[in-house]
Amino acid sequence: MARAFVFPGQGAQSVGMGQALAEAYPAAKAVFEEVDEALGESLSDLIWTGDIENLTLTTNAQPALMTTSMAVMAALKAEGVEVTAADYVAGHSLGEYSALCAAGALSLSDTARLLRIRGAAMQEAVPVGVGAMAALLGLDFEAAKAVADEAAEGQVCQAANDNDPGQVVVSGHREAVERAVEIAKREGAKRAMLLPVSAPFHCALMEPAAQAMAQALDAVEVSAPLVPVVANVRAEAVSDPQVIKDLLVEQVTGSVRWRESVAWMSAQGVAQAFEVGAGKALSGMIRRIDREMACQAVGDPDGVKAAAEALK
Repeated sequence: MARAFVFPGQGAQSVGMGQALAEAYPAAKAVFEEVDEALGESLSDLIWTGDIENLTLTTNAQPALMTTSMAVMAALKAEGVEVTAADYVAGHSLGEYSALCAAGALSLSDTARLLRIRGAAMQEAVPVGVGAMAALLGLDFEAAKAVADEAAEGQVCQAANDNDPGQVVVSGHREAVERAVEIAKREGAKRAMLLPVSAPFHCALMEPAAQAMAQALDAVEVSAPLVPVVANVRAEAVSDPQVIKDLLVEQVTGSVRWRESVAWMSAQGVAQAFEVGAGKALSGMIRRIDREMACQAVGDPDGVKAAAEALK
């Protein structure tokens, strides 16, 4: 039976995440300390005792979620579980960076700095209020794509996240996204609502951020991962370092093909997934994509012990 480690994206953050792990496992605490040093600030203080508004800022949420995921991986290692216990790793949007770090393709310090750059560049790419994102529930990807195309009217409106068979997120200019919400309701969506995000991620408006990431990634060494990484924009595994860099740039403006990524892993025989880090959002998506694939959340000491038991 094949297994996968999967890593959450933005929206999973919560104040206090990873703190119990850091208290229980010195190796997990060391992850937070290394990221603090890499960023030249105490991100761990913000994660553990800060306010949720500040933590939710894209520039903070991205490195914070990755750090929490890597602390879980360090705790698993302390329990005798290496990343190679999985046959594949995959992450949702910024979670792809967590997956690459877990698989040894990126160093922890480089990953933290890249995500700080990514978060800031994505925030700065579009003035606040100009862009928006909306979740369309009860429409499949093709139907959501047709809604986005109709709503565009010369503006940007794209299907940004294909999360599961009944949840697609569209992204683009605010007016176009608002039109998409109304069209989706007309087309039979169960629900369609704007999301509380600070920028329109994974659409053409993010091109300035893609350019910033191309420059940042040029200066970083990417190694071949120890475990194949299922890339968001391809929905299949990649291992070549240059391809990984290219796809991380493409990912900024490209769709997160999560539904297809999970289906691809299932086709390779993955029957068990472990959601490494904060929250349980991916576990819910995986259940809706493939009822046969088991998924357990691993975000605290009890979760680590349960996963270690299952993986040995």
